[in-house]
Amino acid sequence: MKHVILGNGPAGVIAAETLRKRSPYDEIIMIGCEDAPPYSRMAIPYLLMGNIQENGTFLRKELDYFEKLKIQQVHDKAVALDLTAKELTLEGKGGQIAYDKLLIATGSIPMRPPIPGIELPGVHPCWTLEDARSIAELAKAGSRVLQMGAGFIGCIILEALASRQVELTVVEMGDRMVPRMMTSVAGGMIKQWVQNQGVQVYTDTRVEEISQSPSGLAVKLSNGQTIEVDLVISATGVKPNIEYLQSSGLDLGIGVLVNDFMQTSHPDVYAAGDVTESIDFSTGNRIVNAIQPNAAEQARIAAMNMSGGQVKSLGGLQINVLDTLGLISSSFGLWSGAKDGDYVEVVDLDHYKYLRLEFLGDILVGATCVGSTEHIGVLRGLIQGKVALGEWKKVLMEEPIKAMEAYLAKGQAQSTWMN
Repeated sequence: MKHVILGNGPAGVIAAETLRKRSPYDEIIMIGCEDAPPYSRMAIPYLLMGNIQENGTFLRKELDYFEKLKIQQVHDKAVALDLTAKELTLEGKGGQIAYDKLLIATGSIPMRPPIPGIELPGVHPCWTLEDARSIAELAKAGSRVLQMGAGFIGCIILEALASRQVELTVVEMGDRMVPRMMTSVAGGMIKQWVQNQGVQVYTDTRVEEISQSPSGLAVKLSNGQTIEVDLVISATGVKPNIEYLQSSGLDLGIGVLVNDFMQTSHPDVYAAGDVTESIDFSTGNRIVNAIQPNAAEQARIAAMNMSGGQVKSLGGLQINVLDTLGLISSSFGLWSGAKDGDYVEVVDLDHYKYLRLEFLGDILVGATCVGSTEHIGVLRGLIQGKVALGEWKKVLMEEPIKAMEAYLAKGQAQSTWMN
């Protein structure tokens, strides 16, 4: 059996390892398009902070790790997929690679907003090691940096930039920071915290134009201001990397459509990670759940099924945990609420404490938390376990901080969801 894995990020690596463990003698080829060993994009901010060197981003530290596992690595880029011939066409000298089973794990790519001047030198995404090298050259102490976007990834990049002691301005088109993860109150709280750390944040604001100026770059904002900077970081979101699959015949939406077995519309082609559009645990609807734990779980499931298993996913749960300049925030499941549901909210603006619980009937379906980590595991367990709270719902509506007591009372202390 010949397994080809397209993509060598966390999903690709975990799938390759799982396949090798289950199928010791099968051929495994893993294809990556960057000039670096398999690495984690989530480690790039730590590289910019100076906490690690480039090799600290590598997913596996031994230089001959994949060679020892007899996992062949190919450095090339896929440009087409032929489902009938069961082969990939590569951009470089690789030509065509045939497969018996294929895993698509090509992740996400940054979205480039249609802003005049977005292609100018000094405007960079922060997604690859090459991007990190360019940013490190420009983001010196005292340099003027403007970041577009204050979503989940944007807040991680923000922290890395702030650690480099730059003069940082963040522009977010939403009405709050991390608008796809936090309620209005929570997002506003994070904004106030960040501004108190010396970062200028503009919400409800767009970058309208970037142009060259005598001192660097001039950035025109929708609020009427023009800001002179040395560097612009584009952190306006990512999207599944599926352009090369458009004429393949696979069923595509925003991402590659997969079933509970991580199988695409073709029985010998699977997909895992940020490239997929999979089933959401909370709603049953399709969602792109671009977080690394989800990618890892999908990769394991896909690899087990590629090697003869029949393992089903329970659905992806939206889980976001973020550290923004020392303020921890998290959201789970239907954090923005369920139709016909109800909620309870506790707000302490002065101490940056916030907790909101979302219910549907007597089941906790979503939660948002700022300024505390003690409830994270419990809230996740209650939501993923779909625990019928009964009389404990009334207790939580009156005292939301008693989530741990409710969890223990309902006999969930040994739940595997906590693992």
